[in-house]
Amino acid sequence: MSHSPSAALPVGHYAYDDVDRTFLKQRVAQFKDQVERRLSGALTEEEFKPLRLMNGLYLQLHAYMLRVAIPYGVLDAKQMRVLAHIARTYDRDYGHFTTRQNIQFNWIRLEDTPEILNVLADTDMHAIQTSGNCIRNVTADQFAGAAADEVLDPRVYAEILRQWSTLHPEFTFLPRKFKIAISGSQQDRVAARFHDIGLIAREGENGRPVFEVFVGGGLGRTPIIGVRLRDDLPEEDLIAYLEAVLRVYNAHGRRDNIYKARIKILVQALGTEEFLNQVNAEFAAMDRPRYRLPEATVEAIRARFGVPDFAPAANAAEKLAAQRKADRAFDAWVHTNSHPHKQPGYCSVTVSCKPAGGIPGDVTSAQMDLLADLAERYSFGELR
Repeated sequence: MSHSPSAALPVGHYAYDDVDRTFLKQRVAQFKDQVERRLSGALTEEEFKPLRLMNGLYLQLHAYMLRVAIPYGVLDAKQMRVLAHIARTYDRDYGHFTTRQNIQFNWIRLEDTPEILNVLADTDMHAIQTSGNCIRNVTADQFAGAAADEVLDPRVYAEILRQWSTLHPEFTFLPRKFKIAISGSQQDRVAARFHDIGLIAREGENGRPVFEVFVGGGLGRTPIIGVRLRDDLPEEDLIAYLEAVLRVYNAHGRRDNIYKARIKILVQALGTEEFLNQVNAEFAAMDRPRYRLPEATVEAIRARFGVPDFAPAANAAEKLAAQRKADRAFDAWVHTNSHPHKQPGYCSVTVSCKPAGGIPGDVTSAQMDLLADLAERYSFGELR
């Protein structure tokens, strides 16, 4: 997490450098070899399954499904066009955007997956840990960095957690999948209490960042609201405390029943007090300096996020008010699809991915290309 900054930073998301890109290319090469061994029969499906799952590849009834990570939900126009290309070339001309800031391609041929991953890597994208019993894609507020009610930008911490959790040797084979979400705004738009770990960042009494930590939430067949373990976890202890939570889960989570394997079941079985006691004991026994998150590291990651060159928006409010008054349909659309922005004269605009009579999340390649065009024209090339 100490890469040198890039001269031209992408707006909205973390700027990859040669270290990041080399890592992705190495992973693609590894998986290409594994796919070739599976196709030749050198690997059985049982042997291949954990390898493909670590690369986001599921085996469905009629085809493979590839789930691509969109870290903390941020894309640029170039990446969106790559997703459109994959949908056109390797799938049935559409992709499916999920509620956890990923995209799925549901009609993929196994022999095409290495080339797809290679194309993704060329634009700083991947499918690592989007499936399997590991720490999944870390999600964040969809308006992170732009929301008018934002206290702290959660993208910085989401990126730190992404780097920490990727190929973490201790948490590669957890009892079950593990999902982390983080918000830094007054309104909790990530549903922190419904994740395995939910984090809400805010300023502490000393002006430094602290985190509310919720554990053991989830929906599915057993919906449970997570419990609050910490009110004011210091920024420097973020990694260490999450390590402690995951160690307790990894040691005591059930592995004999897939429906009882999530951390929410463990928290309920032990009780909040006993679970907290075990986490605190693990936290106290750790080599804390080894896991400390220095302020300099946080600032180095923050520096790798580009900031838009906002143009002065003279009389923007007056112009918008006049347009809304003149067009009732436009006024209704603005009311439902625009959201307050921290930059005066700007707003965040949402586009529904639920077509009338269609499947929520399905987007065609042509629609992806159009969204990329709109992003370049109106949003500094950025999409969420």
